[in-house]
Amino acid sequence: MARKIETALVQAGRAPVRHYGFVNPPLKRGSTVLHESIAAKKEVGQRAAFEPVENYGVMGSDTHFALEAALAEIEGGTRAQVTASGLSAITVPLLAYLKTGEHILVPDSVYGPTRSFCDSLLKRFGVETTYYDPMLTPAALEALFQPNTRVLFTESPGSHTFEVQDIPALAKVAHAHGAKVFLDNTWGLLHFAPFEHGVDVSIHALTKYVGGHSDIILGGVVVNSEEDWRWLRLGSLELGNYASPDDCWLALRGLRTLHLRLKAAETAGLEIANWFAARPEVARVLHPALPSCPGHEIFKRDFTGACGLFGVVFQPAYSAEDVVRMIDALTMFGIGASWGGFESLVLPTTGTIRRSAGTGRFEGEAARFQIGLESVEDLIADLEQGLAALKGK
Repeated sequence: MARKIETALVQAGRAPVRHYGFVNPPLKRGSTVLHESIAAKKEVGQRAAFEPVENYGVMGSDTHFALEAALAEIEGGTRAQVTASGLSAITVPLLAYLKTGEHILVPDSVYGPTRSFCDSLLKRFGVETTYYDPMLTPAALEALFQPNTRVLFTESPGSHTFEVQDIPALAKVAHAHGAKVFLDNTWGLLHFAPFEHGVDVSIHALTKYVGGHSDIILGGVVVNSEEDWRWLRLGSLELGNYASPDDCWLALRGLRTLHLRLKAAETAGLEIANWFAARPEVARVLHPALPSCPGHEIFKRDFTGACGLFGVVFQPAYSAEDVVRMIDALTMFGIGASWGGFESLVLPTTGTIRRSAGTGRFEGEAARFQIGLESVEDLIADLEQGLAALKGK
């Protein structure tokens, strides 16, 4: 019987009997692994590519393997590969699956560095990218497939603008054309089951909620078939991908409290999102759990919850300079690009969003808010005085 997610987060990747009864797996650092004989070295080398066997530092240690086992169980997959960063969790599988002359479909709302990677390195390597409206119907998306389309990339909700894609419907189209479905599932961690909805490769920036304390850089990729595992694992090894064991150990520690932290972020985020929605200065709130967000009905159908990251679109009367003045006036929201840590953050997003398929247009200027673990009452008081600054008071 599968364990409930709360139990898996506490127990996955742990084997106290193997570690003298200690609750947490030990931190193992190392590059060279010594062998008893040449025959033993050959035997380990034959197994190490696809099994969790220590053979050389870059291939992983017990610390890496413990985190990968936990990630696979939490996501409902069979195998996982940790990577050096959230961005490398995107680039490693793309490079592993794609080759010169092939084509990829990417949502127009995608994370900016993903777009940059497609427009630069993939383009130089002869891979063509087509950006599509994330809210396209399956029939409209199907028209964009080419005979050489190898990957349908998805990100749901979309970066900065939070469009929720109909992943099951889009996955059916992709699979009918022989393409793999990639999903950046960082926002939906614990709340969206990728392999139950047709995803082949699930991508995570473990830097965010898994790390949880704004002090590690780490990524993870989960798959659910032997075919996809071979593509992912070989690609990772060939690229020399390596994740610090120290960061893996911290991520394992972060997993143990993830459910509680994420629940707190969801509750506080919804309360503040609804507070924004009632403000006259606000045109709409881009929180997937609210009807004002594109794809809200899909969110209700496919997701079990939310995190604390959402967008706010201000009334057209307010300029970009007004929004900057509001942000600068805030004292409890740091101005930073990441999210998923314990602290609240804010960023202006209008003018920084790159689009090429005509999407991401809203009534007014926008900002993205990450709600941390501070008192909601204190955060709202800070936002009150920030909105006063927005209006020039």
